Amino acid sequence: MRFDVISVFPELFGPVFERGVVGRARAAGVIDIVCHDLRAFAPDPHRQVDDEPFGGGAGMVMKPEPIFAAVESLRALNPGPVVLLEPWGTPLNQDLARELAQLPGMIVVCGRYEGVDDRVRQGLADREISIGEYVLSGAEIPAMVLIDCVARLRPGVLGEERSLSQDAFGADPGGYPQFTRPAQFREMSVPEVLRTGNHEEIARWRRAHARGRWGRMTELMP
Repeated sequence: MRFDVISVFPELFGPVFERGVVGRARAAGVIDIVCHDLRAFAPDPHRQVDDEPFGGGAGMVMKPEPIFAAVESLRALNPGPVVLLEPWGTPLNQDLARELAQLPGMIVVCGRYEGVDDRVRQGLADREISIGEYVLSGAEIPAMVLIDCVARLRPGVLGEERSLSQDAFGADPGGYPQFTRPAQFREMSVPEVLRTGNHEEIARWRRAHARGRWGRMTELMP
């Protein structure tokens, strides 16, 4: 099984998966974990991967172009789903881990800052997964949790296969979609209300869309 991880801090994953059962499984060729620097896919010479959010607000939002470019470069190497780690995604549990462990691989996108441009979710992500409803500095730690949880369910990863049968298994949800430049990307547009500068309308739009974000939103664009 192949795990491709896209992150602005790919070096964080090395020490975690060099040892233990996952490290031994990697050395034996049972699983493969490849980490990719998102900045290498940025289209500008400054390797910018974030920008200010449309509609205002604190912090920065991760741009769509580098993430699309990174995932598309991996499609031929990894036929598995694109997993976006989000606090409002499907909760990770042992049943979901077993389901994912049957796949040939997965491409894991690690967000940071105030979040990822929502067009990544709309046009790229196959699954949204959460390890809990709380705030972390980035999705690298959730990605490590996901990979470890899934990898150990693959045949040959645990030295004693019977170990598998013995396993038991914030106030503001921050759930409204985030967007940043460009305003138009691959026939997907930033909602016009976020570009009006009308803070009252923007706040109303965000409240309305945040409520649906806890389920699978089928359409966000007005």
